[in-house]
Parts: sequence; structure tokens; C-alpha cells
Amino acid sequence: MSEDAGEKTEQATPRRLEEALKQGQFARSAEVQTVFVLLAGMGALKMFGGDLWRQLANAQIAVFGHLHEVPLTLDAMPGYAVQGVLVFAACVGPVLIATTVGGLLAGGIQNRFQTASEALSVKWERINPLEGFKRIFSIRALMPTGLGLLKLGVIISFSWSQVRSVLDDPIFYSAVDVARIAAFLADVAFSLTMRVLLALTVLAAADYGYQFWRNNQDMMMTKEEVKEEMKGSEGNPQMKARQRRRRSTKTQRQMLLEVPKADVIITNPTHIAIALRYDRKTMKAPRIVAKGTRLNALRIREIAAQHQVPILENKPLARMMFKHGRVGGEVPAQLYAAVAEVIAYVYRVNRYRYYAEQNQN
Repeated sequence: MSEDAGEKTEQATPRRLEEALKQGQFARSAEVQTVFVLLAGMGALKMFGGDLWRQLANAQIAVFGHLHEVPLTLDAMPGYAVQGVLVFAACVGPVLIATTVGGLLAGGIQNRFQTASEALSVKWERINPLEGFKRIFSIRALMPTGLGLLKLGVIISFSWSQVRSVLDDPIFYSAVDVARIAAFLADVAFSLTMRVLLALTVLAAADYGYQFWRNNQDMMMTKEEVKEEMKGSEGNPQMKARQRRRRSTKTQRQMLLEVPKADVIITNPTHIAIALRYDRKTMKAPRIVAKGTRLNALRIREIAAQHQVPILENKPLARMMFKHGRVGGEVPAQLYAAVAEVIAYVYRVNRYRYYAEQNQN
């Protein structure tokens, strides 16, 4: 039983997956990164290659064509250096920006554009030399070496036919000008890179599929881990029960404090008690300030008697308001007429009592 309990047979829960993503543990493939970077770089060269070549050619013509006129002094050197950096940035900038965006896009797609905050924190065990040697010489670390050799074989098989066609080109057996050689080298580089890119795309798809499967296997959980996580997410039942009781006690205490302000108490007569209050200036309809059954109903009646709040028995009205009304809310619309009669009766009784007290005085 203990061995079965320790086996990872359950799929990872959403909470486990979220924590793993924060720690940087998700399926990722270096081949996907390589494909995106190469594809972005080739796209930039295809779009801006002609302009970059012309800028570089013009810069070389400007330098070597007027080399005998250029003063070589210490004061002029900083200016030449700045001009060289600007030309280099203009030629390399588009490709550099494209490859950077491609790399970031590949990483964002794999980690679902979420930042692994905990993975950025310093972990001193990663700096431990002994742990580093264990990782280097582990069986799992030997897998990338074998996969690297396999990748190399796939790339060679995809590009070998293109290499053979290049070697058989007549340019190697005839005299051609420099422009023809440059164009030939550009075409060869582009075609070979596209073959390599095609091979890497196939490898990236296979590698990412494997990384995804392996990550899911690593994220598997035991039944005990799932149970513990459910307990942690749901909380301690006893603690939740205590919290509910505490909230209920607080709510009842606040409700009973509103009973002395009520205008009338409607009862069942002993099982239910509903406290109503109505202020023509601030309320559109009478409100239920308290309600309760059995002991709570008895407590409401006692507080009402202490503060001389009228208590009226109306079984159907008490039941309907207890069923459909809520504390702090207005009485249900279908009970307006019945409640209005009760409020009017209470006002008449209070007015009669007031005049009686005035006559006695």
C-alpha cells in the first residue's frame, strides 16, 4: 500500500501547474528558439539585405576610394571610429533586432508569456560545484549529447543534396568576376540555410513534443499529494466551521441591535419573528431589520417588549416574509398591501397612545 501511495499516477492539478510555471518548470525546447531566431534573421536579410549590402559597399568605397586624402591624426581618429560604429550598426541593426524579437517570441510562446518570478531568484545550490558535476555526469545529461549527434545527422541528410549541387556548379571551373562570386555565395548561403531551417523545424517539433511529454511526467503527483493539496486549497473544515459560527454570531448580534429601532414585530406567534422599520423620508418601502426562528424569535420578542415595540400576530404574513425576505432588504413587493395595513395600524395605535398620555398629563 505504501509503495502504491508513493507512485505518481495522478495528473498535475491546476495549482501545481501554476506553481511550476512560476518556478520556470515548463516544456521548452532550445530547437524552437533556434528556429525562430534563424527564421527572423533570414527574413530580415531577405527584406533588408540589398540595402545593407549597398550601405556597406558605399562605406567601403568612401573609405578606400579616398584613402590617400584622409588625414591620419590622433584628433581625427575618434570621428572615424564613430562613423565606423554607425555604419556597423546600420548594417547589423535590422538583423539583430529581428533575431532578438524572434528569440523573445519563441520564449514567450513556450512559457505562455508569463514571467517565472521564482526562477529569477538566487538559488545557492545551483552554484554548488558538487551538484554541478552530478548534473553533468548524470544519465539524463548524456541524453542531449546523443540527441545532438542525431540532430547533426538529420541536418546533414537534409542539406547534403544541396551541398552536392553547389559543388557541381560550373563557377568552380570557370573565370568569373567578383560580382558573380558574391551573388553565388549569397544564393548558396540562403539555400543552405533554408534547408537547415527546414531540418531544424522538424527537429524542433519532435523535441518540443518530447519535452512536453517529459514535463508532464515530471509533474505527475501521487494520490497523497493530491489529497494534501485539496486540503490546503479547501482549508481545515473545523476552522471553516468555526469561522462560519463566528460570522453567524456577529450577524445575529448586529441584527438584534436593530430591533429597538423597529416599528413593529410580526410573529407566527412563537416560531417566527420579523422586525420591520419604515421611515417615509428615507425609505421607499418598509425594511426587514431582523428575523429569526425559535430561540432567535424569542430573543427578538423579548428585546421588543423591553423597548415597547408593538408585537402583532399574523401567521401567513410572518411566514411569507421569513421565506421571501432578507435582513436589510425591503419587504417583497407582493406583500406591500399587507405590510401597509400593519404599519397603518401601528401608527394609529401609537397616535391613540400619544393622545391618551397627553390627556392624563
